[in-house]
Amino acid sequence: MNSERFRIWIGFAIVCFVWGSTWLAIKIGLGSMPPFLGAAIRFAIASMILFVLVRVRRAKVPLTRDAKKVYVVLGTLSFGICYALVYWGEQFISSGLSSVLFAAYPFCVALFSHFLLERERLTSFKIAGIVLGIAGLLVIFSADLRVADSSAVAGMGAVLLSTILQAFALIQVKKHGQAIDPFAMNWVGMSMATLLLLVLGLTLDRGKPVQLDGAAIGSVLYLAAVGSVLAFVTYYWLLKRIEAVYLSLSSFINPIIAVILGAAILGESLGPQTAAGTTLVLLGLLAANGKQLYSKLRTVRADG
Repeated sequence: MNSERFRIWIGFAIVCFVWGSTWLAIKIGLGSMPPFLGAAIRFAIASMILFVLVRVRRAKVPLTRDAKKVYVVLGTLSFGICYALVYWGEQFISSGLSSVLFAAYPFCVALFSHFLLERERLTSFKIAGIVLGIAGLLVIFSADLRVADSSAVAGMGAVLLSTILQAFALIQVKKHGQAIDPFAMNWVGMSMATLLLLVLGLTLDRGKPVQLDGAAIGSVLYLAAVGSVLAFVTYYWLLKRIEAVYLSLSSFINPIIAVILGAAILGESLGPQTAAGTTLVLLGLLAANGKQLYSKLRTVRADG
């Protein structure tokens, strides 16, 4: 195996593990810090790190009309409201289940792309994947709809709504942000989100206990430096070197890692119905990428 291919495998492993572990880190942090304040501190640190990277790379921060539109979408939706919903929702459900619900993200992107991007229409494979994914989500939700305490259903709804909004935000960035340096784009977006989340924290988290213990500090630092910066830099490095279809398979692996970590560290477990729904969601992810994966495999065999 040559050094370039080895680095690609290492990079892919980093993306899968880090984004699979962030759900656990959020859950641990919530034990010491209220949701909106925790998210605000995470993005404050991440935006400072990105600012340094922007300056070192001498990246330009354009202020065109399209650029401003992208900044607002990232700041309010992608990093602001979406992560507010994730942090709030994960107070009531396990880290593994949160990651499984967010695995619906590629399905939502496919649907929004079909209606908002002319060149990215739905295929039979994507439709099959979406059907399987929705069936899986219905099975997961049905496992908790009979529970007297509605907090779990509200938490799942918050994470799922975050997934839908995140997909919409991605399409808007794709339409209007092609010319913007990704480091600059995310620095501005995370900086704006920090202010929004801080306002939410000062209003909605008022009076809630804050413990600056090792769990809180470790969680925030890990999510900021590793979850928000390292994984992001690695992801874009990989995007320039491998096919997007292969990179998209990380969304299949992330929830598996999250479920394993949640069970090993926090003793979380998925009931039989939730496990069945998770299986359907993951099968849907594979089905949605089936046509492209099959084409790539045929190409590799032909070249071999």
